[in-house]
Amino acid sequence: MNLARFALSVMVLSLTAPAFGASPLQEKVRTWRVAHERELIDEYRELLAIPNITVDRANIRRNADFIVAMMKRRGIAGRLLTLPSPNSNPVVFGEVKVPGATRTLVLYAHYDGQPVNPAQWAPGWEPFAPKFATGPVEQGGKIVEGWKSGDPIDPQWRLTGRGAADDKAGVFALLNAYSALVASGAKPSANLKFFFEGEEEFGSTSLRDIIAAHREALRSDLWIVLDGPCHPSGKKVVMFGARGDVNMHLTVFGPKRPLHSGNYGNWAPNPSQLLVNLLASMKDDDGRVLVAGFDDDVTPLTAAERRAMMAIPSIEGDLKRELGLARSETLGRTLFEGFALPSLSINGIQGANVGAQAANVIPTVARAVLDLRLVPGNDAPRQVAKVVAHIKARGWHVLDRDPTDGERAQHAKLIRVEIKSAGTNAQRTPMDLPIAQSVVAAVQSTVDYPVILMPSLGGTLPSIVIEEMLGVKLLTVPVVNADNNQHAENENVQVQFLWNGIETYAALMTMP
Repeated sequence: MNLARFALSVMVLSLTAPAFGASPLQEKVRTWRVAHERELIDEYRELLAIPNITVDRANIRRNADFIVAMMKRRGIAGRLLTLPSPNSNPVVFGEVKVPGATRTLVLYAHYDGQPVNPAQWAPGWEPFAPKFATGPVEQGGKIVEGWKSGDPIDPQWRLTGRGAADDKAGVFALLNAYSALVASGAKPSANLKFFFEGEEEFGSTSLRDIIAAHREALRSDLWIVLDGPCHPSGKKVVMFGARGDVNMHLTVFGPKRPLHSGNYGNWAPNPSQLLVNLLASMKDDDGRVLVAGFDDDVTPLTAAERRAMMAIPSIEGDLKRELGLARSETLGRTLFEGFALPSLSINGIQGANVGAQAANVIPTVARAVLDLRLVPGNDAPRQVAKVVAHIKARGWHVLDRDPTDGERAQHAKLIRVEIKSAGTNAQRTPMDLPIAQSVVAAVQSTVDYPVILMPSLGGTLPSIVIEEMLGVKLLTVPVVNADNNQHAENENVQVQFLWNGIETYAALMTMP
């Protein structure tokens, strides 16, 4: 039955899986990679060792300069696209003009990463000291002791470090795919533009201005994004969109000073209790969002998108076993079906201390961050307004600042709601777009099973900004393993997925 569903997925774009045998070009790319993989990994480990937290401007610039040097070594004319603002990170831009080419592709990845708490990483799994491990730490993976540069590399090993998968792997795969083509004597079929962003993990706050300042340099026929994971089975995926995202920062106010929980516990309202009660009102135990109208403006999937969704192989049982879950949040809906719906998640919650720091105290404030993922039809400010209306309907006085003494005396329930970034709306590319068929065919040429087609990535990319500013469509072709711990402690990438990514993008660079 799964094979039939696979076939249906491919038929959405009028493609059938070919009888597989590695193409002559793929063989050449693989041969080149095998001959150079140790030096490629050495260079990648140098890049991973440079801290890349988005707000660390000095180290972000070190990353950008290192990537420009990588481009130069490969014969790519690289430069930085910058803005005058000191709070703007550079885009690393490179261009390869191909004589006779009638198509231009922009190849996108980002080099910045999420914040880290080194104390949360397993011993030896340091965020910016990349090492090899025998597997994921959650499955008992251990650091490979004694390995040194030049030693053999097991393709099943994991390379550790922040950005190893999300998304310096994109920089690695794209630049080395081009190197492999040049070394193989092959010529790209399109003009290539490399666009490596330095603010993706911070909402791409400077992207509109950078595109506006360099609009002519960024004109193209298609953007191909290298971000996100492959299917959990390890099979290759082409994704036709990305969900949007906006975060809401909530602060609930209690007493003006912390209070002894024995002396005041039956009298003073506890902001932690008030906050968890409010959050509990937003979702039921089956994962349904209870905010009025939360799903009302969702644009339904097209018939082609529904067929593709049905064809995605189920991984629910395996995923629950791996993660130690007895059930998923919404019964009867797959992980991937959830990507077509908006979501509301609690990213973090805080009120006083726990563990060794726990004390018998009623805190002065409690805080939470809500993550709202958006789909086509949703609008970030409108979705936020629905949540604010839900809060107000439960008797809360909503502020955008700390309360005054007068407001404290007047209102029993006070909450500050902050939206620190305007958010990003969702984007989706039609599945029947001719150039999309070429992309799927190119990825298909590298594997002996039907490539999985997904209407949307579960996460968020700045796709809608690029589409609106440049009038161009985007597709996402990820290359990394799904169990990579992106955005979390012990991030890693399986080495074989890096090698596969080089072959995937060499095929895309030469697609008819």
